[in-house]
Amino acid sequence: MSQEDHATLNRTNDKMPLCGFGCWKVENNIAEQLIYDAIKAGYRLFDGACDYGNEVEIGKGIARAIKDGLVKREDLFVVTKLWNTYHNKKHVRDAFEKQRKELGLDYIDLYIIHFPVPLKYVAPDQAYPPGWYPPSGPQKLEFERSPMYECWAEMERLVDDGLTRNIGISNFNVQAILDLLTYCKYKPATLQVEIHPYLQQKRLVEWVQEQEIQITAYSSFGPGSYIALTNDGKTAPPLFEHDIIKSIAQKKGKSPAQVLLRWAIERKLAVIPKSNHGERMKLNRDLFSWSLDNEDRKQIDGLEKGLRFNDMDSYGFNLPLFA
Repeated sequence: MSQEDHATLNRTNDKMPLCGFGCWKVENNIAEQLIYDAIKAGYRLFDGACDYGNEVEIGKGIARAIKDGLVKREDLFVVTKLWNTYHNKKHVRDAFEKQRKELGLDYIDLYIIHFPVPLKYVAPDQAYPPGWYPPSGPQKLEFERSPMYECWAEMERLVDDGLTRNIGISNFNVQAILDLLTYCKYKPATLQVEIHPYLQQKRLVEWVQEQEIQITAYSSFGPGSYIALTNDGKTAPPLFEHDIIKSIAQKKGKSPAQVLLRWAIERKLAVIPKSNHGERMKLNRDLFSWSLDNEDRKQIDGLEKGLRFNDMDSYGFNLPLFA
């Protein structure tokens, strides 16, 4: 099975690489070099966010790679995300501009609403990134009356002003997407959601793809990134060590990570793995010269548990966002 290595986005027809580099949990002291090394290894899409707190360093890595002639700006596809505290129509543009300047870029390729959760505004000089809780007071979520239709209209203005080429969403369910589609001028180019063999989200994927919205799967390796964050992350069997994944990897002469990523690619999903190790970085991109067998896919499909790791309730936020 051969497959293109990019997805074509609605409206702009921009080519989004199907395998990018995720910047969540990239530590500040290594971020610049890691991004530079990832570009050297062939990565062209970088998925960041205000909430990750490392956009200055990511921008430096990109700038150095461009300066050294590894890539041109137009070769890259840079993704970042609007944080929850900036949903108010008065704050979207300022939040975007702060991120764009930290990244050192003239434009962003894809700007995404990180969560459909309008939290009370926190000024950047109070806390940046703001996180989930207010910088002072009780540790509880404080919401504000910032409707999504106003937030999305501001996202569309960023497009109209040439500041971002595409806009998208993350962690939205069908109901939230359907509502957005009733009023948007520009439909979302992408939806980014948690997808792995323990949480396959088949109906969500089918429906969203029918709306001509591309999907990026995050946390493709399942519980690995959540061991220190949630009880499920600690107790779920690691996918890298699962007998089914290991046996398929051995049969194909690939790593367990490659098997998990290829499974997503064959569902026409984009993936954004992260690795601090040069050799694994390269292996994670080797996804398009081979394929899984029908029996392989059937076995992986059988691992479904409905197990979500990026669950607000699991963090103690008292927000059943996916209920």
